[in-house]
Amino acid sequence: MEIDDQRQLVEVPAAVPEGFSADYLRVYYGKLLPYGDFFKWLSYGNDGKHPGCDQSYVGRREFSFTLENDIYLRFQSFDSAAELESSIKEKCPFKIDIGPVYSVDPSKRHAYAQSGNNVFVPVERELIFDIMILVSITYYGYTVVAVVSIAGSVIAKQENLAMNKGLLLLTTFESIRRSYTDVLKSFFEDKLLQTQQLFASEERCQKILDLIPDENVASELHDKWQGNRRSSISKEDDNVARWEQLKTTLQSGKNKGQGLRRCVEEIVFSYTYPRLDMEHFILKAPFCIHPKTGRVCVPIDPNNCDDFEHTAVPTLSQLLGELNAAGFQTDSENSWERMSLEKSIRFFRTSFLQPLLKACKEELESAYNAKLQQSKNSLNW
Repeated sequence: MEIDDQRQLVEVPAAVPEGFSADYLRVYYGKLLPYGDFFKWLSYGNDGKHPGCDQSYVGRREFSFTLENDIYLRFQSFDSAAELESSIKEKCPFKIDIGPVYSVDPSKRHAYAQSGNNVFVPVERELIFDIMILVSITYYGYTVVAVVSIAGSVIAKQENLAMNKGLLLLTTFESIRRSYTDVLKSFFEDKLLQTQQLFASEERCQKILDLIPDENVASELHDKWQGNRRSSISKEDDNVARWEQLKTTLQSGKNKGQGLRRCVEEIVFSYTYPRLDMEHFILKAPFCIHPKTGRVCVPIDPNNCDDFEHTAVPTLSQLLGELNAAGFQTDSENSWERMSLEKSIRFFRTSFLQPLLKACKEELESAYNAKLQQSKNSLNW
């Protein structure tokens, strides 16, 4: 192809077909996955550069790989970013998950089991909000906003380090109440109730009635809703009308002594509040590729979660097309620059990773100095 008077030959790269494959992944893992940032995060400052570092910390972290054909490799562990990078490039996992930090190296758990001492136990893990889309894709954006808002409400009074490192906290009564009044009530009534048509069918109505512990009250509401269905007097949306009837019935004076007034809140919680799964604590790794959609798992800015659009997240084929256009001249650690992945990685690095490592360094050094002082005090005695 000739350009202007320079008569320079330029080859226009072909677009990469949409999809997900091992070949695509190998290129992505070889060129774009930010191994260094990823590993620094999971080290939480235990990199050997600060006093009081736990040299064994990162080596006790579990990584889980899901290979092609659903082959699972659990309890992988790595002592350095180079080891992690080498293993990912070699195995080309379709899915990368992060497990807890264990008391011992998870890859050597069998050796500890043979010793007869049950020392292989999880000692630290991240708090996970796993968003499941159960109704329709229109629910997705609302769910992201609700979950992020709830998470912010729950941890608002925690110190920065507690928010970043593990988030190992109990959901207190106060935080649950704050979630309801600040986030969930309006989310349920303004967004979820009508967009998801929660009272639009007999089956959906019954699911809500099943949450009422008093069968007589549930039967009374069912009869009212059946009467509404046969009547065309009210032009108000059925979902709103039935929800108001439910609230009026449950919160009326005659039901005050039956403990039904709180049932309204419990229904809202059952449809909106994130579930805390204490058994399955595997976390999807950031910047891995979703095997069904082909999209990159990117971090979300909680301050701008209302603006998050999942369809705008880069896809694997899109990134490969950008690499093609750049002539694959991206061998540096910052090969993601000037690509559609740049904004997400830069946000992860500057807004999350750097403040986290600063806080971890301060905590490690503070704990180390406290131990030194304690040791000096004991010698003085």
